[in-house]
Amino acid sequence: MTDDAAVPELRASDADRERVAEVLRDALAEGRLDMEEFEERLEATYKARTYGELTPITRDLPVAGITPPPAISLVKEPEQSGSWAGRVVGGDGSSSWAVAVMSGFERKGRWTVPKRFNCFAFMGGGELDLREANFADHEVEINCVAIMGGMNVIVPPGVEVVVRGIGIMGGFDHREEGVPAERGAPRVIITGFAFWGGVGVERKLTRQERRRLKEERRQERLEGRSGHALGEGFADHRRMLEGHREWRRDLHEERRQRHDERRERHRERREDRDRRRRDDY
Repeated sequence: MTDDAAVPELRASDADRERVAEVLRDALAEGRLDMEEFEERLEATYKARTYGELTPITRDLPVAGITPPPAISLVKEPEQSGSWAGRVVGGDGSSSWAVAVMSGFERKGRWTVPKRFNCFAFMGGGELDLREANFADHEVEINCVAIMGGMNVIVPPGVEVVVRGIGIMGGFDHREEGVPAERGAPRVIITGFAFWGGVGVERKLTRQERRRLKEERRQERLEGRSGHALGEGFADHRRMLEGHREWRRDLHEERRQRHDERRERHRERREDRDRRRRDDY
């Protein structure tokens, strides 16, 4: 057997399966796949064990609207040292300040957090979302000044958070402090001053990550059901039949009760009608 023929038999990694799943999600969003096809292919993706099983799943799909079809790499490449390796990019940052006076501001999506970001809110509010952001350094500082206003800083899991702000008739949120950082993840230091206002800190997953985890849990449930022993399968079948019989008994009893109630109402109406006839005579 030649080396080329042996390549499709190489074992696929979780990262390989996730790349295929991402192509499927894009195809679903663009209308190239309907929900039924998407679920079938996604299930096949997470069940695939080799490149030969993965490759046909996306053979007829483009990548992010590009005409050439996607090719699953058949050569094992070294994994990055960590998921944060490509997000600490250096430089000055794409935005270094934000102001809201009786209004609001927002920084979200793909942007680069500078080494120091200054923001001010007076009778207004703002939101800084760092979940998809890059970082100019391994340690960045966000200085928040909120006067009769509020700000909210959203950080992704894995980032270390240190809060050093001062509040007078206001406050800074310290709930996310003390969470250990992932290897290579940046540290976010939140400083500043809040007067009759507040600065909140939340740790959230991105929408894409929540969707991926939901799909993984669904796949685990599918694999768990398919991996039941034969005896357990029979036991489940018996329980299902017994539950169906019980449901039929309950339905029959409910119908019988409704029939008895209708018969009783009919009897009462008939007696009332006879009573009125006797009174007329």
